[in-house]
Amino acid sequence: MQLFYNATINEATETFTFDREESKHIIKVLRKKDEDILFVTNGLGFLFTTKIILASDSKCTVQIVSFDKATPAAFQLHLAVAPTKMNDRYEWFLEKATEIGIQEITPILCDRSERKIINPERFEKIILSAMKQSNALYLPKLNPAISFKEFVKQKKGGLQLIAHCEETDKKTLKTVLEPKTDVTLLIGPEGDFSEKEIALALEQNYVPVTLGDTRLRTETAAVVACHSVVFFNEN
Repeated sequence: MQLFYNATINEATETFTFDREESKHIIKVLRKKDEDILFVTNGLGFLFTTKIILASDSKCTVQIVSFDKATPAAFQLHLAVAPTKMNDRYEWFLEKATEIGIQEITPILCDRSERKIINPERFEKIILSAMKQSNALYLPKLNPAISFKEFVKQKKGGLQLIAHCEETDKKTLKTVLEPKTDVTLLIGPEGDFSEKEIALALEQNYVPVTLGDTRLRTETAAVVACHSVVFFNEN
């Protein structure tokens, strides 16, 4: 199934028109024509079956034939991950986490962060592309970048976890997870969280966890954590 995206449609929509860029791709590249069927999601769990009623490369218009809604995950996974020095590594994480099934992502700026500026528009495009490629129907939420201190002071439901490399008492991720329970997990920059940041997280009731015996890159740790939580919650 090839999946398309339109954020504006809902259960009440009868017809809609793709923008010029998407229309050109549908008609010129994919060579779709009148009466062809397209599958569209709005990123909110809906799968719309639509039929082309105007095969124009400038304004491809479709009519909604039917729709279904996927059952949302029984848990919410929120990863707060420090931007990596090389942008492509963070983009790889965004792509893979979306494919695996994350719900929310927040870039956190830490004491040892080597990158303080991100491109949210590009990140959004990568997440959207990964959602469509993997035929997922829920678009993960990308939050604005925020300082570590501000983030940990926000009240979160469910489990609050911090993965770090300091030689302190930590539990393995798999031993603290609970079925159908929301998870907020912090992943630090290449230089890890500072001792001050770890102490602040513990003050805010974050539980320190380890993701394994080896030292992982930031983006690898984030993907490992994402897969572990999703796999744990599979039926």
